[in-house]
Amino acid sequence: MTNLATTLKAEISRVARKELRGDMDSLRKAVSHQRSEIAALKRKTAELERLTRQLMKVSKTKTPSPEGETDGGGQLRFQAKGFGSLRKKLGLSAQEMAKLLGVSSLSVYKWESGKATPRNNHIQAIAAIRKLGKREARAKLAEL
Repeated sequence: MTNLATTLKAEISRVARKELRGDMDSLRKAVSHQRSEIAALKRKTAELERLTRQLMKVSKTKTPSPEGETDGGGQLRFQAKGFGSLRKKLGLSAQEMAKLLGVSSLSVYKWESGKATPRNNHIQAIAAIRKLGKREARAKLAEL
């Protein structure tokens, strides 16, 4: 009797192992695939972190350009706050600044408030005025 019980027990465990082996193979493949994806993501993250550090170093070493002058690539840019402070620094009213630039005073108000941005030719004129001092601006205004 014991022989039959042990034989039956051995056969049941063999069949169970055979069934589990098929299930385990698919699980092993899934785990292996997920591990390779995780490794790829780790490599990608490390590369992105390296690039971020590199960009941070570059941005720290670049000397900041004067307010509203260029964007680092030589391209002129415009900031409403900088334009307003420029006008105040020169001691000009909005009408006087408009006359210097050859635009309407409403345009100057909208540029300062940020509701509108000047066109490229006006940005270049603003950059030229930025180089002037108070006396030069007044003299130029008197010419017009």
